[in-house]
Amino acid sequence: MDDTPHATPEPGSPPVPPDVGEHDATADDATSDDTAPPDATADWGAPWPPPKPPRRRTYDPLAVALGNASLLGVGYLFLGRRPLALVQVAGVVALVAVSLGRAEPWCEFAVLGWWLLTTAHGWYLARRGDPRTTARGYRLVAAGLTLAVLLTVGLLRLDAAGIEDDVARARERGDCAAVLAAREQVGFGQRLADAPGAERGDAVVEVCRRLLSSGDELTDGLHGKVDTRKLTSGFDTLTDVLEQPEYTAAVAHTLDGFLRSLPLGSACDTVRVTDWLRARKTRHDVLDRVSATVRRTAPEALVDCADARHGREEWGQALGLYQRLLDRYPQNPLADRAREGVHKATLAVELATVRERLSDAYGGQPAYCSNPAKYSAAPAVRKGAVNRALFYGNDEYTDQLPKGWRASEASRAALIVCAGDTAATDSGTAVATCPYYSEDSPNLTGDVTFRKIAVPVKVYALRTGKVVAERTVEIGGTSCPSSFLNDTGLVGVPPDWLVTESADDVRAAFEPLIRRG
Repeated sequence: MDDTPHATPEPGSPPVPPDVGEHDATADDATSDDTAPPDATADWGAPWPPPKPPRRRTYDPLAVALGNASLLGVGYLFLGRRPLALVQVAGVVALVAVSLGRAEPWCEFAVLGWWLLTTAHGWYLARRGDPRTTARGYRLVAAGLTLAVLLTVGLLRLDAAGIEDDVARARERGDCAAVLAAREQVGFGQRLADAPGAERGDAVVEVCRRLLSSGDELTDGLHGKVDTRKLTSGFDTLTDVLEQPEYTAAVAHTLDGFLRSLPLGSACDTVRVTDWLRARKTRHDVLDRVSATVRRTAPEALVDCADARHGREEWGQALGLYQRLLDRYPQNPLADRAREGVHKATLAVELATVRERLSDAYGGQPAYCSNPAKYSAAPAVRKGAVNRALFYGNDEYTDQLPKGWRASEASRAALIVCAGDTAATDSGTAVATCPYYSEDSPNLTGDVTFRKIAVPVKVYALRTGKVVAERTVEIGGTSCPSSFLNDTGLVGVPPDWLVTESADDVRAAFEPLIRRG
């Protein structure tokens, strides 16, 4: 029996296990396991079974780096660093947003730098502690995600580059419609993958839209009534775009579309457009090709418009158009037609002027008598022959002239005869003096001198508009008809009296003016 004293536990305290030191070490080693009963020496306050020492985590640096290379924070998730994963994704989103907004090359370099930085950082974190391991499954997942991201971005950039190339070729051809068609293929993905390239394409599209708008303005300026304000606006846009030499072909394409609209359906509208184009200053650029179109189009338009004006009896405008062709294009095949038109229009203008002045009466006589005009196609004045005339003024005597002396209208007259009106009639040369007494006053007697009727006359040759005769015509007649002056209006016996003319007397007086000697 063991005489070793044992401590007696105090009331309420746990029982004291037996002393584990009594067990043979070999036996303990052989029999100890997680299910073995506690030996007598174990501390009853220690946990049972005893905890295993913590296992250290191991990471695959390549898997982490590949995961971060996807820019989706996958590598950080492998490390259990969720905040870092969010930071990586947020950084990518921010950089992409800046790239879309600014579309500058440095933005792409910033994204590339962020990609390299986060990839290297993931590699560094995974290698920082030992031990390391190889996780093939993680590597496959990370590589797959990264490859998908890189392949998607690459394909989108390749597609964007192809579209940009199509836009550049269309711009070089000057085909803005093809530029817009190509740009319709650009979506968000292409912009995301190649923001600077998309921005360059947008700049081309903006210029092309300006050119298409200017083409619409030029076309609208030709529809209906020619609107030179729209033409000016359209050409101003073309001039502005030409400040960028790479758009010369596009400007030329737009200009050619406008020039192909000429000539217009109306010759007079064509004249207005070609006159406006001709007035533009020479710039020594592609816009100067309008000169060739003007030289090709304007002569025929001028002649056709002049003919139309002539047909509407707008003689002055027709004459100006014919003359404009001769002044600007004297060697043009239409010059002979224009010269003939000038001759006809000139005659028409002259005749219209003559008619206007003959119809405009002033002071009892037409304006022609004080402001003559010529009509070059009037019959020439012939010596010894009857030259038909138009008689104006003093109808009391000129109405007695033969009808054969009168022209039916201005274009057939050789002479314009302007006779003084009745108030201008005066006493001419004395013919005879006879003694008379008044029937009302028999005691009043005296001699009365009978005089010819004096009429001031001015004669113009219509062909030249010049005066060919200016004299006082004296009309003879009978005198001393009786011994009495039976006129209740007389007070006493007048000293002079006009002869009594006949139609033959009037004819004899005017005949020298009609039959030029």
